[in-house]
Amino acid sequence: MKHKLKILISGGGTGGHIFPALSIADEIQRRYSDADILFVGADNRMEMERIPAAGYKIIGLPVRGLIRKLTFENVRVILDFFKSKRKARKIIKDFKPDIAIGVGGYASAPVLSAANKMGVPALLQEQNSYAGVTNKLLAKKAKTICVAYGGMERFFPAGKLINTGNPVRQIDVSPSLRKEGRKHFGIESDNPVLFIMGGSLGARTINQALLAHIDKLITEPIEIVWQTGKYYFEDIKKQLANYALENIRILDFVTRMDLAYNVADLVISRAGALSLSELCLVGKPSVLVPSPNVAEDHQTKNAMALVKANAALMVKDIEAKEILISESLRLL
Repeated sequence: MKHKLKILISGGGTGGHIFPALSIADEIQRRYSDADILFVGADNRMEMERIPAAGYKIIGLPVRGLIRKLTFENVRVILDFFKSKRKARKIIKDFKPDIAIGVGGYASAPVLSAANKMGVPALLQEQNSYAGVTNKLLAKKAKTICVAYGGMERFFPAGKLINTGNPVRQIDVSPSLRKEGRKHFGIESDNPVLFIMGGSLGARTINQALLAHIDKLITEPIEIVWQTGKYYFEDIKKQLANYALENIRILDFVTRMDLAYNVADLVISRAGALSLSELCLVGKPSVLVPSPNVAEDHQTKNAMALVKANAALMVKDIEAKEILISESLRLL
């Protein structure tokens, strides 16, 4: 009897970890249609919703991140980690995976750590030009580390590295999908479309820039699809309750990113590695606002790669509230 491939994928927390994980799973499923794929995530994080919605099974762990200050709560965090590691060992024992893949995020640590101790080959996928804490901790015992940028031997053993690029969703761009997208988002005019995405959780600075110029935006001959992120959605809806937003669609999360990219004439985005990979794939011009709250300012480095190729304009986070909208409208 032919061996049925079993793949364990762990990680999540944000779309930057979840969507590469789903892309990996989809490609494995395409190549090996009978493969058995199981995800492991962190309880109460967005992967527990997004993974099942994509048709895959997921098991949650009580793992969470350390609080970056001296607090007794970190004792509970450590206890939850060991509880998660015990649960991860049971998952591996029961599922018997051929390989464990970690994409970063809280759940990767206990799962990949347990896999290494139980003799299951471990593969890491690092999306960014500056390695995440979890992947750096797991690198020593991983068999292979897939990266998207050069120079990653700064963080990982050079002999384990394979530059695969970032796994991204399969997104087609065509006139028919553009037409379908305009219908999906309720866009009836032929005006150009501005798509705002601040990542799966939202970007406060980008949201604030739109709020500061809402009076101008509602009078412009453009259509706007605005993904606020779930943390900001309700507050923004309240702030704009008395405005006639005929040309603006406010969404907490965009499930049909393929259609959003197809309708977009210009995209405003943070400069995370996954977002930039997708923007390059679909060939959409963009205005990038790198997050200042990342290690070694790596989002600025990401953005500059597109700026130098004349594929994007960069606006600094500190300047966004003042000039982001005017610069974007100028390009439209």
